[in-house]
Formats: sequence, structure tokens, C-alpha cells
Amino acid sequence: MALRVVEWSTGTVGRHAIAGIEARPELELVGVWVSDPAKAGRDAGELAGLGRDLGVRATTDRDALLALKPDCIVHTAMTDDRIFDAVEDLIFFLEHGINVVSSGPVILQYPRGVLPDDVVERIHSAGVRGGASLHVNGIDPGFANDVLPLAMTSLSQRIDQVRCVEIADYSTYGQAMTMTELFGFGGALDQTPFLLQPGVLSLGWGSVVRQIAAGLGLTLDEPLVERHERLPAEEDFDTVCCHIAEGTAAALRFEVIGTVGGDEKVVLEHVTRTAPGQAPDWPRPTRGDGCYRVEVTGEPSMTVDLHHHGEHGDHNDSGMIMTAMRLVNAVEAVVAAEPGIVTALDLPPVTGRGLAG
Repeated sequence: MALRVVEWSTGTVGRHAIAGIEARPELELVGVWVSDPAKAGRDAGELAGLGRDLGVRATTDRDALLALKPDCIVHTAMTDDRIFDAVEDLIFFLEHGINVVSSGPVILQYPRGVLPDDVVERIHSAGVRGGASLHVNGIDPGFANDVLPLAMTSLSQRIDQVRCVEIADYSTYGQAMTMTELFGFGGALDQTPFLLQPGVLSLGWGSVVRQIAAGLGLTLDEPLVERHERLPAEEDFDTVCCHIAEGTAAALRFEVIGTVGGDEKVVLEHVTRTAPGQAPDWPRPTRGDGCYRVEVTGEPSMTVDLHHHGEHGDHNDSGMIMTAMRLVNAVEAVVAAEPGIVTALDLPPVTGRGLAG
């Protein structure tokens, strides 16, 4: 019997999630939540751009969707600008006995040591009381920097350092708030964007560092170390969602570092450009405009580049598809998991079973 699923939001990731739910024979889409009243009443297939109706109408009515008693909610709503409100939403779902797979807030990918213990316990206890599980994951944070690197370390005889890197040209990334307010692109270099306020990088990506450390049995020094470098635009240009003037912030490289006895053991790095030719001395993909790179230094030393490209778009499009499908493909495993917060360390292998036929 198919698991009944509600898709929560129809933004960039949500549209791909609807297509993914529809593609999996083990899942049945029974409801769709939207924040925009103009989308209410429209068919999920139309909102997902599938070119056909699915017979499921979107709604802004949260209670009506919960009344459907879904087995799982695929939660892909934007959480970067409403982290704590989103946490309350997830607690609400868990308390009502509904399992959740979510793309955010990313701090819940591995919240231990990132959030206060009482907050983590409140979320976990809500799941235990409701008999429901919560798994927050995607691609970054997510598969590219938890499942993939830890799988690679199974080949190691000695591990000196694990480094996970996103290398991407964000010129086609259509999230204006993320580009301007979080990353600060197009802003003055003497102004500090939200992402680079002290502690924010560790809040956003510290979960990655801590989960890898936990998977390797490491006790990290406190606090995590943050480093960043910014470069100005050499000329005026436009991305798909914002204008970047000459001399304003146009490229960003940052690291979140977990040390043991002062030695850098686990590193999360982002190399973000807004035009292809920027920062030629920074790491680049071996091909294409974006990749996830995992480097395990030790015996042996290993490097894996995860390249991706959308059938109808570029690496930013395929990144959204992967984010959605990591969630959708994990639904069965999360529904079967023990109640409470479930991390990648707790799940069995998640595959695309049923999608190759």
C-alpha cells in the first residue's frame, strides 16, 4: 500500500519534489500546501510544470492537510529567513504524528552541538510523543557532505583530514534573498552580510562538520573555526536575480573547520562565484560550472568530484532536483525509522528504487 504524502510548498525545490513523488510507485501525493493564495485551488501537476493534472489541488489550509492523515510531509519551504518559525512548524507536524523529511532548517541536519540541548530535546521529544520521525537533509548540507564522505572513509587505513567542498557559479541561482541578503553579493565589501556575522557559518554548516566528526568518533575542539575571503566585481554585470556593480562583493570563499588538538580534521568549504571567470586561483570544477568535491587526506588519499547537470537547465537546476529527490527517496526509510530526530547516521542506504523502470 502506497504511503500517503503531502508536499509542503511549490517553490524551486517543491516543484521537483512533486514530480519525484509522482514518479515513485510507493508514494501517493494526497495534498499540497502553498503560502501564496494565488496558487490555492490550482492542480499540483500544473504548479510542478508537469504539463498534466494530478488531481490534487493546492491549499493554504494547514488543518485540512493534516486531516488527510498523511504518512509523511515532504517539507521544502524556504527556511533561511524564518528558522525558528520553521522549527515550530516541524514540531507541530511531529506532535500530530506525521513523519517529516525536510530541506531545512539545515541546522537540524545534525543539531547536536549546534542548537542548545533543550531545543534539540524538545524537537526529538515531540517526535517520540507523536510516534513520528524527522529527517532534515538534501544535497548541501546533505548527501554530498554526510553520506558521501563517510562512505569514502570506509576505504581508509588512516584519515588525516576530510574536506567537503561546494564549488559553484551562482549566476543562474534564482534566489534573490539568498544572493543579496545572506551572501551579500552586490553589496559593499566594507559591510558584513548576514552569512558572515560571527557564528552564522557555524550555525548553517557546523552540523556537517559535527556529523562527520561523530561518524568518525572524533571529539572536536570548541568552538568551530570560521574563515572567509571575498572578492570584488571587476565590472558591472547581472545575474538572473540581482545586479552586481563594479567594486561590490561578487565572489565568496568560506570554511567551517573542526579541529582536534588544533589540527584541522573536518573542513566544510564553499567556493561561490557569480560569474564564470572570477577568482581563477580558487578551486574550480574539473568540468562544468559546479560540483561537490570530497577530499579524504590520509592513507590512501582520495578525491571524488560529484558533477551534475540538469536535463532542462544547468548545475543550479540539477542541484535543486537532487535536493528534492534525496528527501523524496528517503520517505520510506524515515517512516520506518524510530520516532524523533533521524540523521543520516541513523538511516539505511537510500536508493532510487522504482525509478529505473
